[in-house]
Amino acid sequence: MEELSVLIVGSGFSGIAMGAALRRAGIESFAILEKAGDLGGTWRDNTYPGAACDVPSHLYCFSFEPKPDWSRSFSPQREIWEYLRHCAVKYDLLRHMRFHQKVTGAEFDEASGRWTVHVEGAEPLRARALVLGNGALHVPALPDIPGRESFEGRMFHSAEWDHDFALAGKRVAVIGTGASAIQFVPEIAPEVENLQVFQRTAPWIAPKPDHAIAPWRQRLFGWLRPAHWLHRAWLYWALEARALGFVVDPRLLKLLERLLRRYLVAEVRDRELRRKLTPSYTLGCKRVLLSNDYYAALQRPNVELVTAPIERITPKGIQTRDGVEHPADAIICGTGFMVADYLFHLPIVGRGGRRLEEAMRERAGHYLGVTVHGFPNLFLMMGPNTGLGHNSMIFMIEAQARLAQKTIQALLARDLAFLDVREPVQREFTARVQERMQRAVWSSGCHSWYMDADGYNGTLWPFFTFQYWWRTRRLALRDFEAAARNSAADTNA
Repeated sequence: MEELSVLIVGSGFSGIAMGAALRRAGIESFAILEKAGDLGGTWRDNTYPGAACDVPSHLYCFSFEPKPDWSRSFSPQREIWEYLRHCAVKYDLLRHMRFHQKVTGAEFDEASGRWTVHVEGAEPLRARALVLGNGALHVPALPDIPGRESFEGRMFHSAEWDHDFALAGKRVAVIGTGASAIQFVPEIAPEVENLQVFQRTAPWIAPKPDHAIAPWRQRLFGWLRPAHWLHRAWLYWALEARALGFVVDPRLLKLLERLLRRYLVAEVRDRELRRKLTPSYTLGCKRVLLSNDYYAALQRPNVELVTAPIERITPKGIQTRDGVEHPADAIICGTGFMVADYLFHLPIVGRGGRRLEEAMRERAGHYLGVTVHGFPNLFLMMGPNTGLGHNSMIFMIEAQARLAQKTIQALLARDLAFLDVREPVQREFTARVQERMQRAVWSSGCHSWYMDADGYNGTLWPFFTFQYWWRTRRLALRDFEAAARNSAADTNA
């Protein structure tokens, strides 16, 4: 059985950040396991029309590999994917990547301090440390609607876009009005015969300050790196300021609410349509969406916004609770991902046979969203309570990779069997996060994909991101139980 120091699952932003961090630390015995045939994760898979980032381009890249020549202020999917490939090549990570390696589970052996990782159709691998960089945005959430299997037309999720199916001249139904839908609806509306958009809850939508970046500005940022650094810093703090309303005092968002209501009035003249598009919850409680053309698309003569609840899917279309059947040749599900329970789909077994799924379901807690008590030498990227509603996730990913790298470095340098976060430390940290969560805007009364079925928010970080950076900048070994190799006795690190 092949053995390495570290195994990383996933080759998106998290996997590449982790691989680059290990190489900077001089650790070369690692592999990045990727279930697909190419790198890129979310930005490889989401190829729907109009796919783009809703975080400013110059902030949506690694601090150790800034990109001065983004083509637009909000970069499109293809350019982000190419950036990830550039990073993999520059930091010599391709030789560590193993494609078509779908991880099906892993278990920890306390005696040897090793993770055994199972790969579909291949021999298991062993490693001192395991990093889960598979992220939350890779398991599409299909709507739980009766009759789904009976539909005779074409049905697909936005993350699995069927580019071979021609939408031109077709009757198309879109279920969901989230971040993906408001990007692809304006793109497909002009070509389809009829488009019906099924909305359960009206989202808050803000104009997107997107524009092409002039070549002279790209050259300036490339030539004068301090200017590019200052621009990144300005973007960071401009976004970080929004946390004042999100996590400090939601009342501060009232002014922005008024501005966005005025934006809706200016964009949508029809009173009935405007009523349907008016959110009924506090701004920020659900994800705030950015678009310049979604409202216009809904006002096209061939587009209809349907707000009657869906009763079932029929062989010929969608039937709503008002008894109306809406015929469709294709149904596109813009219904997001299995975010709250993304760790439930991979059997991870820790000390004493404890399953990670059980720990998550029981809300046993975590430490900085990176480690979980009972699962030594296991590191989560984009783990519980590290998601953001106001800034760039790349900032958080880098902080997590740094903390994981420092912990792995200590594990190897001290020749330890394992490092396991202490349960009291984890309990205290999780309690503080959830106490603060009650003051955040996400707890103001709506139900969103941030929460599980019981309303527990194990997704978002309810503090400033610089606080997360501060907590993860150094490894506090006193927070971990350390076990020496070849010894059953625990030692204090």
